[in-house]
Amino acid sequence: METITGAKLVAEALLARGVETIFTLSGGHITPIYQFLENTSIRLFDTRHEQAALFMAEAWGKLTRSPGVAMVTAGPGFTNALTGVASAHFSNTPLVMISGCVGLECKEKLDLQDMRQRPVIEPMVKKALICLKPERAAEYVDMAFRTATTGRPGPVYLEFPVDVLNAKVEGGAVRRPSTTVASRPADVEGAGKLMAMLAEARKPVLIAGSGVWHARAEEALVHFVEATGIPVFTSLSARGAIADDHPDCFESALAIRPGAALHAYLSTDLVILLGTRVTLFYIFGDIFNPAARLVQVDIEPEEIGRNRSVDLGIISDIAALLDVCIPLAQQKGDALRTRFADWRAELKNAERDSKAQAQPNWESTTQPIHPLRLAREIDTFMDRPDDIVVADGGDTTTWIGMTRTMRKPGRYLDYGLYGSLGVGLPYALAAKLRYPDQRVCLLTGDGSLGFNFMEFENAIRKGLPLVVVVSNDLGWGMIRHSQEIRIGHAIADGTWIGRVEYHKMVEALGGKGYLVEDPAQIRPALADAFASGKTCCINVMTDPTTVSPGSIALANLGGYKA
Repeated sequence: METITGAKLVAEALLARGVETIFTLSGGHITPIYQFLENTSIRLFDTRHEQAALFMAEAWGKLTRSPGVAMVTAGPGFTNALTGVASAHFSNTPLVMISGCVGLECKEKLDLQDMRQRPVIEPMVKKALICLKPERAAEYVDMAFRTATTGRPGPVYLEFPVDVLNAKVEGGAVRRPSTTVASRPADVEGAGKLMAMLAEARKPVLIAGSGVWHARAEEALVHFVEATGIPVFTSLSARGAIADDHPDCFESALAIRPGAALHAYLSTDLVILLGTRVTLFYIFGDIFNPAARLVQVDIEPEEIGRNRSVDLGIISDIAALLDVCIPLAQQKGDALRTRFADWRAELKNAERDSKAQAQPNWESTTQPIHPLRLAREIDTFMDRPDDIVVADGGDTTTWIGMTRTMRKPGRYLDYGLYGSLGVGLPYALAAKLRYPDQRVCLLTGDGSLGFNFMEFENAIRKGLPLVVVVSNDLGWGMIRHSQEIRIGHAIADGTWIGRVEYHKMVEALGGKGYLVEDPAQIRPALADAFASGKTCCINVMTDPTTVSPGSIALANLGGYKA
C-alpha cells in the first residue's frame, strides 16, 4: 500500500483549505512542509523576521476575514513570532500559526532550538494543538482552521515535531476531514427588546465594531441605520462599514477625534455596542453618560458586561441580529427617524464646532510640519474608495486616526488595542499582496519604522511598490510627551533618536526616497511616489514638540497615573 509522510498530509490539507499564501521564514524544522508546498498554488511569502510574517498573516486575516497563515521554525523562530500572535489575539483576527519543533526522539536531549513551546503560547491563542501522530496531520489542520473562524475569531497554534513530519504512514490509515462551520445564531427575543429600548430613547448612539466586519454585516448595518435614523460611529475593522460621508454616520468612535463622538457619549441616553468591546478607548465605560442605558451585542459571552454593567446583553451574530431588527424598524415607518432628528442635528453641530477647532492644525503651514497637516495631506490624496491606508507608531497612529476618512471597509489597518509598534511595513506588504492593483500608503513614526525596516528590501525585491511616509519627530514622541506631562521632562535616553535619513537608506536598497520639510511639498511627493511605480520612502520632518491626545491619555489614564 502507498505510504505518505506527515509533511505531505499537512501540505495537502492546506491546499484543500484553499490557502493562497503562507507568510514564513524558513528553517530546518519546517523544511519537510516546504518540500511539498514547492510548485503548488500556495505562495510561500518569505519575510526578513518572523515577527513580520505573523503581522502579515494578521493583516491578511483582517483584510479577508479568513485565516491568515504563518509558518515558523522551532525555538527562536517561534519566540520571534509571539508578538504577532498576541496582536491577533487582541484584534480577534482569524490566524493559524504553524510551527516546527524538535523531534520527539530528541526531546530533553539539549537538541538545537529545543524548548517547550506550547505553554508559552497557550494564553495567547484560542487553542494550542500539537500533532504527535503523522496519520492525524490533516485532522489537526482541519481543527485549527475551524477553531480560528468559529465564534469569536482568533489565532490558533499548530505544532508539528519534525520527526512526525518526516514519518511515513500507510495511506489507508489517514483521515482527511474538512469541515466548514457557518452558524449564524440570532437572539430573536433580544432583538425585540433592543427595538423596544430604542423606541423609548431620545438620544441613542450605535457603535459598530470589528464584529460587524467579521460577521459580514456591512450592508445590514446600513439598512438598520437608515431604517432607524440612529447616529452611528465605527471603530477598528468596522471603519467604513458605513461610509463616513453617510448622513447618519458620525465617523470614528474615537472620542479624541475631532467630531461628535465625545459630545454624543456624554449626552446619550442609550448606547448600543454592536460587536465592539468596552476597552481603554471608552475609558473602560466611564466615558458614557452614567445615566445612559447600555445594550451590548457580541458573539462572545465573556464580553457582555466587561467593565460596565449593561441593561441588555445579547449573544448573537451581528448580521443575523440585524436581519431580525430591520423588519421591526421598518414596521415603524419614519417614526424613529423623526424621533431622532433633533438629536442628529445636535450632533452635526457638535461635529462642526469640534472640527473647526482642529482646522488650523490640519491647514498649518509651520515648519517643522504639524503632524495633523501631514495626516490631512495623506487623507485628501488617498481619496479613492479602494485606497488602503496603514498606520504605525504611537502619536502617528493617533494623528491619522483623528483624520482618516473612510468610504469603504477593509481599507484601513492599524495595530488596534494591542498597540504593537512595527506592524506598518508587514501590514502594508500584506495589503499590497492582497490588492496588487490598489494604492497602498503607510504612515509610520520614525521609531516604529525601525522594527521591521528590512521589509523595505523585501518589497523592492518582490516588486511590491509601497509608498511609506515617515512622520519623523526625531524619536519616541508619545513616550517623550507623556513623560513631560507626568514628570515634567523627557528622559533623553530612550525617547530621542535624532535625525535619520531614512529616505537615503531606502534608496540604497533600490527604492526611491524623498525628504520633505515644507508642508507644501507633501502632496507633490505623494503624487511622484505613486507615479514612480517603485517602493518609496517620504521622510517628512514633523514638529517634535506637538503633543497628541494619545500622549495626554497615556500620561493620565489607569495605571500610568503617578
